[in-house]
Amino acid sequence: MIPWALLLLGACADSTRNAPAVPDLPPTARADLVRMLAEDRAAVRHPSDGGGSARLVEGTPAVAGRTGTWTLSYTTGPLGIAEGGMLFLQVSPFWGWSSPQVQDPLGAGFTEVSTTASGVVLEPEGLGTQLLAVRVRGRALEEGEAVGFRYGAGPAGALADRYAEGASRFWFGVDGDGDGVRALLPDAPSVAVAPGPAAGILATLPSTARPGEEVRLAVAVLDGQGNAGVRFEGTLALDADPALEVPSEIRIGPADGGTAWVSARVSGEGTARVRVSGPGGLAGLSNPILISAAVPRVLWGDPHGHGDLSDGTGRPADWYRYAQDVAALDFAALTEHDHWGPWPLDTRPDLWAEIQAAARAAHEPGRFVTFVGYEWTSWIHGHRHVLFPGDGGTMFSSLSEATDTPAELVEALRPLGAVAIPHHPAGGPVAVDASETWDPEVVPVVEVASVHGSSEADDVPGAIYDAVPGRWVRELVASGTAPGFVGGGDGHDGHPGLAQLAGGRGGVTAVLDADLTREGILSAFRTHRVYATNGPRIVLFTTLDGHPMGSLVAVSGEAVLRIFALGTTDLDAVDVVRSGTVTPLDAGRQAVFEGTVPLTGFEPGETVYVRVRQVDGGMAWSSPFRIAP
Repeated sequence: MIPWALLLLGACADSTRNAPAVPDLPPTARADLVRMLAEDRAAVRHPSDGGGSARLVEGTPAVAGRTGTWTLSYTTGPLGIAEGGMLFLQVSPFWGWSSPQVQDPLGAGFTEVSTTASGVVLEPEGLGTQLLAVRVRGRALEEGEAVGFRYGAGPAGALADRYAEGASRFWFGVDGDGDGVRALLPDAPSVAVAPGPAAGILATLPSTARPGEEVRLAVAVLDGQGNAGVRFEGTLALDADPALEVPSEIRIGPADGGTAWVSARVSGEGTARVRVSGPGGLAGLSNPILISAAVPRVLWGDPHGHGDLSDGTGRPADWYRYAQDVAALDFAALTEHDHWGPWPLDTRPDLWAEIQAAARAAHEPGRFVTFVGYEWTSWIHGHRHVLFPGDGGTMFSSLSEATDTPAELVEALRPLGAVAIPHHPAGGPVAVDASETWDPEVVPVVEVASVHGSSEADDVPGAIYDAVPGRWVRELVASGTAPGFVGGGDGHDGHPGLAQLAGGRGGVTAVLDADLTREGILSAFRTHRVYATNGPRIVLFTTLDGHPMGSLVAVSGEAVLRIFALGTTDLDAVDVVRSGTVTPLDAGRQAVFEGTVPLTGFEPGETVYVRVRQVDGGMAWSSPFRIAP
């Protein structure tokens, strides 16, 4: 039996890659998984597969990370389910729902399965990964007959998703003729998962400003998992450093969802933060803002994330709302998988249209920029997320023979002006040979950090799992290939820009001195006026002989590398990485580092970049300079 996509997701996440080796394939290639996907697509569905309907009868109001009980009913369709056929209940595997099980009445997720259809015997079996299978015995289930599921029927109940969302689905699949091939019901009942109680305050300022400017402070009251929309009503006190003028307090009403924007005026130079406090010990400290007449503008974005149309949490509109109002990002891209999820997007143009519409609706050039995007999810050559320059785009699938290699993808995207970004290149689910398709127009940058960890080098704290020697970004750069560096959350929890809140690791991209438009940001990607962090909004500026970050530089004799770094906490070290060799500089355990490093003896093709390490594990990586031939 070929499992449907959500079962595959749960099964392969911790899988050891034990498929037979295939010559000429990358070492982490999942040829076995590609075969399974191809077989599933080619399988002939019986007309009864996926038949019937399901509904939520009653249930506990779902709260993130808390238990409850939910009663669901499946009603057989016109073609019924044959004796020996199967019915499946798939509770969302994202993130933390109890697996429905029938063995332990006292355990979490215990599920009672019943029917009033005389002569029908149901044989339920928990298959793990939040999946319950029910085989029909005795006789066929006929049209209109029902099967009931009481999920969380025991005293332990069932644990709900730890991440809030408007509609967490209970998926039903039907193998109507019992041949081992099933299909999903077209509609799935769902429950809204509410956030938990208020646990903290997130306060976010722009990273840079000029004296006299008016800026905006974003304030969000969140629960312990970073979920927004908490039930909060009250007054928050604001206290800013002298260079910043803010109101002494703000009022958040019941309809605000715990979020607010506050106008602040820059009244001096230097750095400033805002402290926010509220009832019950709620508190938050903003990131620092650097105030200077000559400071470059820094834009922050998350160009890589997932929602519930693939293997994540949240509807597209909710995802963008969090990105703008909670994470206070300047730009973002929801990049759902081309084929990985309950409904393969490459076969569902209606869902691809929904994603594009959500990006268009949230797009406000000059204030908040969105990109239409998706993830090319190759289990052979590694994953790349694609960003289009306009309001729409063509989804080129990694399962299509025409675009199943990186080179074919690049050529398909070239005339569209899109970019493709290799991510978790050193390991994770599938390692990427980023050098094979590095292209200044289509593949100008590589993702250094995400929720999976960092792919920079094997000596980096928080290095990515299942790393493959030869695929580290530092090795790529030392070879003379010097793409720009970006960070992407690759978050699946509905928290773009803040994957590190609940996952401990994340990734965001800083863009330097660009217009807040799609054109401006893509231009910065292609000219490497970008840098990456693993979540915190560290300010990092570098020049080499006066040339801006990421430049191709002609050097004769000595060159001077200038570095400025402003951390969100004290800095542990600042590392200069020259053609693969790391030279650490003492950062003095202070939040600010400013220094110059003379460099001599350059050879054509050499590279230099800067890595910043904070005492709390926060990191930043400048895009590399490359020495001209």
